[in-house]
Amino acid sequence: MKYEHAGDVIPEELLKEVQKYAAGRLLYFPAGDEKKAWGESNGYREQLQKRNLMIRNKYAHGVTIAEIANEYYLSLDTVKKIIYSKKNDRHLTYAPTVESAVRYMDAGMIEEWIQCYLLLTRKTLTGLVESGKQEQLYFGVVKFPLRLIEQNEMRDLSDNQPGSTGTAHEEDGNTVASPPLVIQYTEGKFHCPVQQEILAALKQRKVNAYPAVIGMNGSDDYRRFMKYYGTVLHYVNEVEG
Repeated sequence: MKYEHAGDVIPEELLKEVQKYAAGRLLYFPAGDEKKAWGESNGYREQLQKRNLMIRNKYAHGVTIAEIANEYYLSLDTVKKIIYSKKNDRHLTYAPTVESAVRYMDAGMIEEWIQCYLLLTRKTLTGLVESGKQEQLYFGVVKFPLRLIEQNEMRDLSDNQPGSTGTAHEEDGNTVASPPLVIQYTEGKFHCPVQQEILAALKQRKVNAYPAVIGMNGSDDYRRFMKYYGTVLHYVNEVEG
C-alpha cells in the first residue's frame, strides 16, 4: 500500500486535531464497511439466521436430525450444533397461532412462519406455494373481512357446517390461540385453499373479520392487491385473549 502525506488528504484543522492524539504514529483508517459484522454487507448472515431458526423450529416439532441434514445438505454434527446452540439469533419460537405469526411478521419473517405452518401441520397450499415458478409475496398478518372470500367457497361451507368442535376460537373479534387464515389472492380474487374447518367455524359463529396472511404469486397480483387493498387492510399488532 502506498503511503500518502496526511496533509494532502485530511483538512488542516482536522489534521491538527489528529496530531494532538497520534503525532508520529502509523495509523490505519478502516473503511466504513469494515465496521459491519461478518456477512452483514451481503445479507448472508441474515440468511443463515433464518435458516438456523427454521432448523430449530422443525426439530422442535418432530422433524429428525437426519431429515434436516438431508434437506439442508448439512452434516449431522452441524445440525446438532445449530439445534443445541445456546445462542438464539432472533428469540422467536414457532407456534401455529396468530400471536406467533405476528411476532414473525414484526421480525420480517412471515414467509418463514408460513413455511413452518404448512410443513409442520402437513398442509399443502395448492396454487400459492409453487416453488420455482414465481416469486412468492406475502402481506399480513391483517384483519381480513371474510366476505371478500369467493362466495362459492362460502356457500360450500354452508352445506357442510361443523358442530361445536370447530378449530377456530374466535368470539366477538378476540383471537385466542388459533392460526391465522392463509389466503390466496389470484387475478383479483381471494381464495382459502386450506383451513376449511377453521373457515366454516368462523362462518358458523358469524365472525366478520379474522387475522389472515395474504399470499400472491408474482408481482402482477401483488401490484393489483396493493392498489385496491394495500391501504384498507390493517395489520394485527396485538393479540387479545
